Amino acid sequence: MNQRNEQLLQLVNQHKKIEVNRLADLLQVSKVTIRKDLTQLENRGLLRRQHGFAIINNPNNLKFRLAQNYDTKRQIAHAAAQLVADNETIMIESGSTCALLAEELAQSKKNVTIITISFFIANYVRDYHNVKVNVLGGEYQSEAQVAVGPITKAVLTNFHTSKLFVGVDGFDGTYGFYGNDIMRADTCQAMAANADQTYILTDSSKFSTRSTVRQLALDQVYEVITDDQLPTTAAQQLRDHHLKLQTVPAQIPLA
Repeated sequence: MNQRNEQLLQLVNQHKKIEVNRLADLLQVSKVTIRKDLTQLENRGLLRRQHGFAIINNPNNLKFRLAQNYDTKRQIAHAAAQLVADNETIMIESGSTCALLAEELAQSKKNVTIITISFFIANYVRDYHNVKVNVLGGEYQSEAQVAVGPITKAVLTNFHTSKLFVGVDGFDGTYGFYGNDIMRADTCQAMAANADQTYILTDSSKFSTRSTVRQLALDQVYEVITDDQLPTTAAQQLRDHHLKLQTVPAQIPLA
């Protein structure tokens, strides 16, 4: 995605619904150029068009969540991709930032094998031949597009990797990281048990809520990669538990 498309996506996410003519004015390009850009973004499911307007996608759609804080998530994914060596096998759980990590690895042309529970991630990088994806079977959750449950955990016993990358939905300084689904959290625990080091990939907004289900305790996590808007208290709590912390510059939405 080029810089103009990223700026365009920021504007649509900020305004929720914005006229195409207004986008052309703000980005100082022609309406024809904006329409071409919107077509590219719509084809990726990051937004939709309707009667001269660009509109954010369905909030229940994974691609909608991918579009939220897109630039910041991309920075986090890029930082995580630097930790993966050529010809390495890794595990990736699920979530929008994890999907961008898979794409970063694909675009870097590294030869990487990804073991994942996410059908969304597998589909997201399907056009890249340098990335091999093994999707674990199990009970399929259609909204999150992941496999979870006893069958998934049984299959996991056949795998072990040095690195696991995980997305989360919330944080608590006493326990650690939270999710929104108990079966996904349980499956994540099984993945962590089969990896040497677990990396959390999340933008700083997730540190402002606890969410509902305990996913990973602080002592189960090796490193957190987030943005520099991470609350000071949360940063100190991570360091107090001897977690590595890497921050990237947060991308502030355009006015």
